[in-house]
Amino acid sequence: MVNRIILALVLTGSLVGTLGLVAEETGGRPQAATRAGAGTVPQRPRDFRRGEGPLPLFQTLDEFKKAYEEDDKEKMGQLLKDMNQMRQRLQGGMGMPGRRMGPGQGRPMRGGAGTSSFESSTMPKTEAEKKILSVLEDMDKNQRRGMMNVPVEDGRLLRLLTEAVGAKHVVEIGTSNGYSGIWFCLALRTTGGKLTTHEIDARRASLARENFKRAGVDKIVTLVEGDAHKTVTKLKGPIDVLFLDADKEGYIDYLNKLLPLVRPGGLVVAHNMNPRQADPRYVKAITTNPDLETIFLHMQAAGVGVTLKKR
Repeated sequence: MVNRIILALVLTGSLVGTLGLVAEETGGRPQAATRAGAGTVPQRPRDFRRGEGPLPLFQTLDEFKKAYEEDDKEKMGQLLKDMNQMRQRLQGGMGMPGRRMGPGQGRPMRGGAGTSSFESSTMPKTEAEKKILSVLEDMDKNQRRGMMNVPVEDGRLLRLLTEAVGAKHVVEIGTSNGYSGIWFCLALRTTGGKLTTHEIDARRASLARENFKRAGVDKIVTLVEGDAHKTVTKLKGPIDVLFLDADKEGYIDYLNKLLPLVRPGGLVVAHNMNPRQADPRYVKAITTNPDLETIFLHMQAAGVGVTLKKR
């Protein structure tokens, strides 16, 4: 009974925080149109997957109520995680002040230019790219729950960075269902590179293999199952891009083991670099080493740390 009361209180806190963000964005009332010149232009429907809409919140509440009545603790825990993701994405879509972390610190510092009001979307150049993007869209719509995938904009950033540095070898820690890996492959298929990705969960690894195959990128992917803290010791350099998106407290171990393999001019990209999730030890390691240059990008509020290994 006590556990149920605690869960209910946590849910209430998440709900109040999320609805508060929605109210802040809308000024407490619906917004039907935006002025443009002499007329008005109706706003497009809010899209939760872009961090914009509260509508799926109520669907989540219905599911939580059902799980509560059935005493399904595992389902309730997952729904609470989903609720927290809603809060993060709503924060990321509101033009809130930009924040960055100072050297060796896990707390936020005010600064930056804030969230851009401009929007863009990926435009496929070839039929092959169009096919891959369609698979990514399907995964985003139908497989995201419980997979802890990066947001769409963060995936686009991974593709951009990988292609910009002409990466031949990307190492990913935390495959999940292969969503971020496929974004990497969009770049690697043009650079002639390959992806080595590590996943500890057998079910997710199996799903990732299916997704890599239907996207047509399985030939350039090596998926390693097992505890990455052990399996990465078998990797050989050079690594052009290292992507960390697994156990946050493990980032410092992955960095210590793999930074020597990252080539000069290569990148270490870490996801969930925000004050709530980032390990201060990792933040200190990448911001106090003179051989590294690090910036923090708060993409859809999840937070991305991009570290350059200086030449």
